[in-house]
Amino acid sequence: MVLPDQSFSRTAYLMGHMRIHTGEKPFKCDICEKGFSCKTVLKQHMTIHTGEKPFKCDVCGKGLSCKTALKGHLRIHTGEKPFKCDVCGKGFSCKTALKGHLGIHTGEKAFKCDVCDKGFSLMAILKQHMTIHTGEKLFKCDVCGKGLSCKSALKGHLTIHTGEKPFKCDVCGKGFSCEVYLKGHLTIHTGEKLFKCDVCGKGLSGKAHLKPHMTIHTGEKPFKCDICGKGFNFAGNLIRHMRIHTGEKPFKCDVCGKNFRHTANLKQHVKIHTGEKPFKCDVCGKGLSRTAHLKHHMRIHTGEKPFNCDVCRKAFNRKVNLKDHMTIHTGEKSFKCDVCGKGFSRRADLKKHMRIHTAEKLFKCDVCSKCFTRNAHLQSHVRKELRKCFKQKYELKVHNRVHTEENTLCVLNIFFNSCSLFFFFF
Repeated sequence: MVLPDQSFSRTAYLMGHMRIHTGEKPFKCDICEKGFSCKTVLKQHMTIHTGEKPFKCDVCGKGLSCKTALKGHLRIHTGEKPFKCDVCGKGFSCKTALKGHLGIHTGEKAFKCDVCDKGFSLMAILKQHMTIHTGEKLFKCDVCGKGLSCKSALKGHLTIHTGEKPFKCDVCGKGFSCEVYLKGHLTIHTGEKLFKCDVCGKGLSGKAHLKPHMTIHTGEKPFKCDICGKGFNFAGNLIRHMRIHTGEKPFKCDVCGKNFRHTANLKQHVKIHTGEKPFKCDVCGKGLSRTAHLKHHMRIHTGEKPFNCDVCRKAFNRKVNLKDHMTIHTGEKSFKCDVCGKGFSRRADLKKHMRIHTAEKLFKCDVCSKCFTRNAHLQSHVRKELRKCFKQKYELKVHNRVHTEENTLCVLNIFFNSCSLFFFFF
């Protein structure tokens, strides 16, 4: 029934309007067979299949498929939000967005997923959700070709290439590429951990963190490396791992230009230039640049050696020391010199060896200014000079007791005119 105040200038318009009440959709799409109540809407629908976008935005040049879509798009530039929520007063740029928002207040989720029965307040969100089941990734990145399941994900991904971080933290000023990351970051300042693990009770700041955390208990590692087959419980860990195979080092030091695979390694490296050592040892007061280094250092005081060799049962206080030791048994020499081809079991040994070719002499004697390629050679030189200053061997032995085991060297400064000895520690 037509309301008294609803009138139409043409019979065709009235007929079109009546189809809203009858549900009749006589205009069918030849490609997907979807039905429409009027020819104009069908014509607009066809642009989905043809990809035609005849309506251009004068501000940013973006193409839209219909006049209504262009009108809605322009509100992004003007900031206009004419559709208001009667419950909370929040404004929206389009009617569809308001309709979806109202589901928050009503709890209504009319659009159900046929696969997992999950409900959604908007058809657009349901369509986006369906890509989880189909694996479809319709949105391609023009820079690297990566496929994304939704437009918002593509928008967030593009910030990797542009370096744009528009979402700023009001507390520390740190920038983020998307709002979700900012929300997760804010919990660091608030200390809020809303999501609890049912197995161990651990609290996590975001839902995204809870799912990967659960793989610790299940042992599941869904993210596999295509090259070596290694599994990871986080997608981010797989991305970082792939840099081992590709050799990619995207993080560059602004001071010396050295490149790193991970941002954590770059942060650690920068402390070499700044000299920052915020982690102090409670026993001897030594400062260290990382928590891990402090943990390793503490084993000097405790004498703890948790890493044991399976072959000879020798114990070590660091895993890297055990790894180096194992090459004695395996005979492996994976570090090769590019100049002479000589192999070494440790990177540190290769580094020392390279000084033979470069003639670099980093270790200098404070007394005579003589330089050496190795610290061991400098120590040998100092001991030799010390022997000259003592008539008997036992005198040197007694003198050495002055120095603690932790001091690396005692350097001699000799003044024969005063018949005195002065020793300087370094």
